[in-house]
Amino acid sequence: MKETAVRIKYSFIKILHTSDLSRRRLPFMSLESVNRGPTVFLTACAHGDEVSGMVIVQEIFKIARKLLTMGSIHAFPLLNPIGFETSSRYITISEEDLNRSFPGNPNGSLAERIADKIFSTIVQSNPSIVIDLHNDLIKSIPYAFLDHAPNIINSEAYKKSKDFVQKTGLLPILDTGKIENSLSYSLINRGTPAITLELGEAYVINENNVEYGVKVILNIMEHLGMIAPSEKFFVYLPTEELRGRLLYYTSQASSLSGIVRFMAKSGDIVKKGQPIAKIFNAFGWHKETIAAKNNGIVLGHSDYSVAYPGAEIMSFGTFEETNPIINA
Repeated sequence: MKETAVRIKYSFIKILHTSDLSRRRLPFMSLESVNRGPTVFLTACAHGDEVSGMVIVQEIFKIARKLLTMGSIHAFPLLNPIGFETSSRYITISEEDLNRSFPGNPNGSLAERIADKIFSTIVQSNPSIVIDLHNDLIKSIPYAFLDHAPNIINSEAYKKSKDFVQKTGLLPILDTGKIENSLSYSLINRGTPAITLELGEAYVINENNVEYGVKVILNIMEHLGMIAPSEKFFVYLPTEELRGRLLYYTSQASSLSGIVRFMAKSGDIVKKGQPIAKIFNAFGWHKETIAAKNNGIVLGHSDYSVAYPGAEIMSFGTFEETNPIINA
């Protein structure tokens, strides 16, 4: 029988000397079982306004110190303290998106230098999986996100990531864009499995989303044999129709300016051609009806009812299977 004794360590990684000669640091957390095993690495709050990931990390460490029987958990609970303190997505000093700055550069911009310290620390720990915690639109449903691009889909790290995203218990969504400088993409590209969890609204703690995040991470730990099997595997599926499906991320935009009246909500299954939103002008005249381009599920809609040409107003996980990347 494995021992449950664990070693806990809290420390910091220096990232910046400020103009008043003070130091900025990233908090770093480690929880290690006396029994060797897999390593899970958690990251949160790369976007300073996406705060619930930080609480999820805190809750996991409270729970895992009692349940962990093998392996280790490492975490950066607050990747972007500068953005967090100003409720901003960005590193406000340099107006950079940290999650578009990986794998980083020790001699680059401020965001690239911070990213380099984060990335090198993660890679040195040789994790079995990196779980990057994010928030999405206010009304969005929780889902697990997998980077998906032609130059990574045949790698061993991608294949492992694809397996992990299906073990989360959340709706697995394959990305359609190629964001090469995100943390998860950069890790997979360097041979480290990584997935992203999108867990609802930003800015404030939604306790339901915290609960989902905690249960997903416990699902992964159970899959890796780091904790004893539970009685019931956590699953969040808006409809049984989606069980076992890998969906394809897409979004739709308005072509006109005006006010949006949404006709579908997060979690709704929609059919191709189904009206999902209407655009009205200031006089209340109906100017545009937006119809779904594919069969799928609504992941979320815009946090604002302001429309303008090219404004994305709704995101979907579609059942599209003709894209050659999806079938790879």
